[in-house]
Amino acid sequence: MIRLDEITIPEHVFGYPEVAFGGYVAGALAGRSPAVTQRVDFRGTVPVGTPLTIARTERGGVALTDAAGRILTEAHSATLDLDVPQCPEWAQVQTATERGLRSGKREVTRCYGCGQGCEPGKGLRLFPCTLRERGLIVSAWTPDPALAGPDGTLSIENVWSALDCPGGVAGFAYHRMATGAVTAALTTTVLAPVEAGVAHISYAWPRSAEGRKHTVGVALATAAGELCAVAEALWIEPREPVSPTLV
Repeated sequence: MIRLDEITIPEHVFGYPEVAFGGYVAGALAGRSPAVTQRVDFRGTVPVGTPLTIARTERGGVALTDAAGRILTEAHSATLDLDVPQCPEWAQVQTATERGLRSGKREVTRCYGCGQGCEPGKGLRLFPCTLRERGLIVSAWTPDPALAGPDGTLSIENVWSALDCPGGVAGFAYHRMATGAVTAALTTTVLAPVEAGVAHISYAWPRSAEGRKHTVGVALATAAGELCAVAEALWIEPREPVSPTLV
């Protein structure tokens, strides 16, 4: 492999404690490739606050490796054939999001993607909630300007991050996916820039389940329903039941 760069995932960018947030890691790799559609496979636990190496693979993709040279995550160009449901109306999504946040059933965590305990700008604060009449997981979301670059649009890391948690919640809500499941692969096509400070709709839906493997679809759109990014995610349950501590 040819060494390209070194990266350290900030310590606040985690899902489970001390484990780098999958969508952010995937976006960091995707940003090093010109491919419009990319698949990122997770092969090992990516730590936060630890220098890691980004290298070009023999297949022409990009890999994230640890100090011992072990591949933790790998990205390569891909195709995505996804039947995306029609985007729900903004008012419907806003009502569902407000209802979900009022329910008192959500565990307050500091997960970079969906944690209510994250300070603005230190997490996406994207709160996926159930819209059962459509069979979707939805969120009314306005990205904080602190998540954007000088041009006012979200970094590629944060765009991919927005496509992570909603899929997991779809798996938990509609597939009864086991606690402790993790993102094993994320295939994404970014269609348009995502503007900070502007209302967006996140929605996700279940696709298939086989044993410990759960496949879900995720989309991010403007409040008017124009797609910004779509993804297919593979989530895998742990071999043994676990009760991970979320912080």
